[in-house]
Amino acid sequence: MVVDHRPQVQRVLMVTLGLNLLVVAIKASLGWWTGSLSLVADALHSTTDGASNILGLITTRLSSPEPDREHPYGHQKFEAIGALGIAAFLGAAFFEIVKGVLERLFAEENPVTMSPLVLWLMLLVLGVNILVTYYERRVGLKLGSNILIADAHHTMSDVWITITVMLGLIGVWLGYPQLDIILAVPVAGLVFHSGWQVLRENLPWLIDEMAIAPEAIHRLVMEVPGVINCHDIASRGLNGRQLFVEMHVVVDAKDLATAHSITEKIEARLEERFAPIRLTIHMEPPNYQSDQISYGEQTSQQVSD
Repeated sequence: MVVDHRPQVQRVLMVTLGLNLLVVAIKASLGWWTGSLSLVADALHSTTDGASNILGLITTRLSSPEPDREHPYGHQKFEAIGALGIAAFLGAAFFEIVKGVLERLFAEENPVTMSPLVLWLMLLVLGVNILVTYYERRVGLKLGSNILIADAHHTMSDVWITITVMLGLIGVWLGYPQLDIILAVPVAGLVFHSGWQVLRENLPWLIDEMAIAPEAIHRLVMEVPGVINCHDIASRGLNGRQLFVEMHVVVDAKDLATAHSITEKIEARLEERFAPIRLTIHMEPPNYQSDQISYGEQTSQQVSD
């Protein structure tokens, strides 16, 4: 059975949206007050945190796991699309930061002002970011929510960026104003890395990459009494969230009722190991032969070796 965790996900996103808006307000105000390039870049990155929360709220509302006539496999890929949207926001933030660094390098000197109050407020912001990251990641792993885990990656990059910016501000306070520009560069690098990580984790789901090794499915199915062979196995989806598996099974059955009983045992075995799972089985007679476990070159003989 597919469990709909969208209400819990939306509740987490609403809480983090409020906290992220607070962070944006503080950083933007401090960036305007001090004239710090790295702090302005950090505020820009935090703006994408809030935007990704809003995007997440929209996509989770659309990503119902329940199938309907137009979407017989459910709507959960909307959540992966939302995660890709977060990656896009991170990419835009990266280019804006790099643009700001280049403009400052070729512009006339623009002194940065600094005070202990700025550092104390940034320490408060850092604490809020750490709290949001821990909260989103913990709930995301518990619910198996891609959108929360992706957003936690996004916010974690904000933690490292804030630490980097604080080091730059301390350097400016000690009389090294160029640190503000220098440390804006690793800020851009951290933003880019976060976007790439989110993209790498969600793209396989959208392009229907293999979810479970066919050899693992083959071993489980072959343990079911009455199964002679299992081949042409294909899987897609997200392990622990929703899987779709197709296979051809050769069974030792003389009537349809016996064959059906064997398929029910196969479904129970796979459901126990990979739930929730939606299984499609093509039954074949006992004299049918095939050594093709998957659609590649791996054969059952090679697996047994």
